[in-house]
Amino acid sequence: MASWASAFRESEVTPEALYLRRRDFLRLGAAGALAAAVPALAAVPAGPAGQALATARTEDRAGGEKPTPWESVTTYNNFYEFGSSKDDPSRSAGSLRVRPWSVAVEGELKKPRAMDIDDILKAFPLEERIYRLRCVEAWSMVIPWVGFPLAALVRRLEPTSRAKFVEFQTLVDPEQMPGQRRGVLDWPYTEGLRMDEATHPLALVVVGLYGRVLPNQNGAPVRVVVPWKYGFKSIKSIVRIRFVEQQPHTTWERMAPSEYGFYANVNPAVDHPRWSQAKERRIGEFVRRETLPFNGYASEVASLYAGMDPKKLY
Repeated sequence: MASWASAFRESEVTPEALYLRRRDFLRLGAAGALAAAVPALAAVPAGPAGQALATARTEDRAGGEKPTPWESVTTYNNFYEFGSSKDDPSRSAGSLRVRPWSVAVEGELKKPRAMDIDDILKAFPLEERIYRLRCVEAWSMVIPWVGFPLAALVRRLEPTSRAKFVEFQTLVDPEQMPGQRRGVLDWPYTEGLRMDEATHPLALVVVGLYGRVLPNQNGAPVRVVVPWKYGFKSIKSIVRIRFVEQQPHTTWERMAPSEYGFYANVNPAVDHPRWSQAKERRIGEFVRRETLPFNGYASEVASLYAGMDPKKLY
């Protein structure tokens, strides 16, 4: 596996002073006892959040747009488990313990089991993909994510033919996630994808960003990124994956069904009830830009929704 090499200057990635004062550096533990469940194909170095990861290749899927600086990506977040303000996660996520960490795999699959995160990481070569991330509140970022295709994990888990959807759940632990002490959302945070969405080549299991171990406030130790959907679909700090026959009841769909639907595809032609989706502000820019259908990935994913009414199935 090749060592990671960024296409950007260090000054565009992480200011040294910011890196040195990160509060969320946590030592990562050794692999758990389930190594036999997932054969080791590629080693991933253990180390504190922010340590470099080894990646096999880099792929720019953002049209050459300049990535959002590390400081903005790691301090301006939606992660209600740590608070509802954008800066709450960066201030509070140091309490999250990312090792040991296991992911329960349940439902319609051949072998339900618990998988240790380090065993999962050893099973898949990592790659860096530069994707846009579009938040429903009309702001966006360009982020070099590090991970591996969600489709590869789905194949490894061997769901049965009855599995039509994949459901994901975030950790529930108010001691580690102080935002869960408030009833802002119905915990655990739950998201889901149709099987064809989950196995689309663009969908990514993410363990890092900017070539470094994923910081707690960005969803450590493991999250998904679905770049053609609004950001709330890219669930963080995953502890459970379930393969199910029926469409999952996702968190924001339950909490505000008139505002947030199951599909949540980026669609500038369908307004949110409280604001327009036609334009967005890239973090770090002052002038709003036109929102791209499917966040710029329409040529690759629009066919998944042929014949669907985006105003009803939003």
